[in-house]
Amino acid sequence: MIPAEIVIGIDLDNTLVCYDELFHLTACQEQLIEPSVPKCKEMIRDRIRLLPDGEQKWIRLQAVVYGTRMSGATLFEGADVFLRHCSQWRTPVKIVSHKTPFAMLDGRRLDLRQPARAWLQEKNSSLKLGLSLSDVFFESTRAEKIERIRSLGCSHFIDDLWEVFAENLFPKTTQKLLFAPHGTASTEPGAQVFTHWRELDRFFFHDRRA
Repeated sequence: MIPAEIVIGIDLDNTLVCYDELFHLTACQEQLIEPSVPKCKEMIRDRIRLLPDGEQKWIRLQAVVYGTRMSGATLFEGADVFLRHCSQWRTPVKIVSHKTPFAMLDGRRLDLRQPARAWLQEKNSSLKLGLSLSDVFFESTRAEKIERIRSLGCSHFIDDLWEVFAENLFPKTTQKLLFAPHGTASTEPGAQVFTHWRELDRFFFHDRRA
């Protein structure tokens, strides 16, 4: 059984929010990739970076997807069940995201945080996730994100980037749970790897399920 002092921290982008389909659709519409490219953000990124001025094209695509088209992103399969179990068994959840406030798109300053809040609010309401939006934190740097994880007293943190766990300032008392739906070559010491939210649900709640 999970002890009462458990506080689960969760990253947002590419951990709760799945952008694979949206990146693929948008990149195809902007004729940056062929439809045959797999629907995987990392593969799409690597293909675009091979284009002339590819890095700038990739940066612009991210601004579109994380900004004006954020509402088209999906929740990773199984994350809804996990979050409802957290609510059911009163396990605190803190969402901590490294997300800059703005990006430039075609000469305009684009708010990146408001679309993320709106996405979370819509999913929380429509899927009855039981989240408290006061427990959602956006930080401008990775160092600030790690400090927030520490200050919130997260006993566990779920993230898709092993680099977050490799930071020297990452709290030693926080268990590292790497979410890797497409697999990983990470060898970060002490990080447990999960490929699906069902696995995370079993990790936390196996002995509470009927």
